[in-house]
Amino acid sequence: MNLAYWIVAGLLALFYIYAGAMKVSRSRDQLRPMMAWVDRMPLSVVRLLGAVEILGATGLILPPLTGIAPSLAPAAAIGFVLLQIGAVAVHLTGEDRRITLNLALIMTATATLWLATGL
Repeated sequence: MNLAYWIVAGLLALFYIYAGAMKVSRSRDQLRPMMAWVDRMPLSVVRLLGAVEILGATGLILPPLTGIAPSLAPAAAIGFVLLQIGAVAVHLTGEDRRITLNLALIMTATATLWLATGL
C-alpha cells in the first residue's frame, strides 16, 4: 500500500506542481491554448489557483515523508477532488466541454485519498 501511495501521489503531485507553476508564472496569452477558461477568470484567480495547486502537491508529499502532520495528505487529496469538481463545473458552464482530464484527476485524487488513509 505504501509503495502504491508514493507512485500515485507522486504522479499527482508532479502534475499539480507543473500545472500550478504554469498558472503562477505564465501570461494569460501563454495559458490560453491549454486552458481556454482563463479568459473567463481574473488573472489573480488563475494565479491563486496555481498557488493552491502547488501547496496541495506539497501537502501530498511532505507530511507523509517527514511524519509531521501526516493527516494533511488526505486533506490535500480531498482538496484536489473538490478543486476538480469545481473545474468540471467551470468547463461545463463555458464553451469548453473537455472534462476528460478533470475526471481522471478526480479518480486519481480519490485513489490517493484511499491510499493515504492506509498509511
